[in-house]
Amino acid sequence: MKALVYEGPRKVVVKEMPDAKIERPTDVLVRITTTNICGSDLHMYEGRTNMETGRILGHENLGVVMEVGGGVERIKVGDRVCLPFNIGCGFCKNCERGLTGFCLTANPGMAGAAYGFAGMGPYSGGQAEYLRVPFGDFNCLVLPPDAEEKENDYVMLSDIFPTGYHATVLAGVEPGDSVAIYGAGPVGLMAAMSASIKGASKVMVVDSHPDRLALAEKLGAIPIDDSDGSSAEQILEMTGGEGADRGCECVGYQCSCKGHEVPNATMNNLIKAVRPTGGIGVVGVFVAEDPKADDKLAKEGRLALDFGQLWMKGQHIATGQANVKAYNRKLRDLIAAGKAKPSQIISHELPLEKAPEGYEHFDKRDDGWTKVVLKAAA
Repeated sequence: MKALVYEGPRKVVVKEMPDAKIERPTDVLVRITTTNICGSDLHMYEGRTNMETGRILGHENLGVVMEVGGGVERIKVGDRVCLPFNIGCGFCKNCERGLTGFCLTANPGMAGAAYGFAGMGPYSGGQAEYLRVPFGDFNCLVLPPDAEEKENDYVMLSDIFPTGYHATVLAGVEPGDSVAIYGAGPVGLMAAMSASIKGASKVMVVDSHPDRLALAEKLGAIPIDDSDGSSAEQILEMTGGEGADRGCECVGYQCSCKGHEVPNATMNNLIKAVRPTGGIGVVGVFVAEDPKADDKLAKEGRLALDFGQLWMKGQHIATGQANVKAYNRKLRDLIAAGKAKPSQIISHELPLEKAPEGYEHFDKRDDGWTKVVLKAAA
């Protein structure tokens, strides 16, 4: 099969790889039709992780079931399915509680597994023609009859739509709340959409890229340009000096401020911009260590956090990757009902063969390259 393979920092190639296949009775084999490039893929692409060379990337996947293992009962050949990026077993302590992003079975020795991701188990990614799905009955989300027509919407259920929604859940967004979102990348835009779905009265999205801010405004959010580093002050002014009720961190450890990486910038801005007793949800990726960081603390996975202000304001912070299965069914149904259209943030649709080009432009944050979907035709 053709697949996109990581061969080192900023070097990915599409080449022939051994076909994915059923390995265990609970596996499902999916022919991938659409797979996305995620901002998290860029951490590996840039060489900022311990991703091994020769691995197939891709954790945002959708396709058609081609074969099922002998132990699979619910999923049938021909089903169109979307796969949560995090792989859950369905029966461990965390999966039973709905915390599938922290499965204790799929990646022994660590809480959490994913397709084609550094440190998240041995599983190949789906930027390929075929994908092996472990624990297929549990992990496959079967799509409704309009799946082919709305494929670019449903593929967002693999990661960024649930992740954006998760940010609002961690922050505690309720109807009528004002919400400040740092990051107008795909996840931040999905957090803005999710905050609106949940009935937020005011959604403010912070970024320094004009094209992304324009897209945030198109989604009904108030764009805030942080090019001069004044975003927290702007949010305070827009909220009568009180601060936003809730804040969402959708950037992560490679946050840039005035052209330089400042890993703690978004967190400290949120502490400043969110009102006393407000909630902050953090879904941007922060890592246990970042040896290539310029910041001394960041090399060890640490942040200089304004904890005194956090404590004095009585704020709460909740963190972690999205438990996709906790949300993907309800979000699927919103798409089916025409009440959510996450595909509107897609900027480019490329064949799998042009994936390296997509990575290059997305990594450079070139204007207009907001969300890239890849079409894999087996």
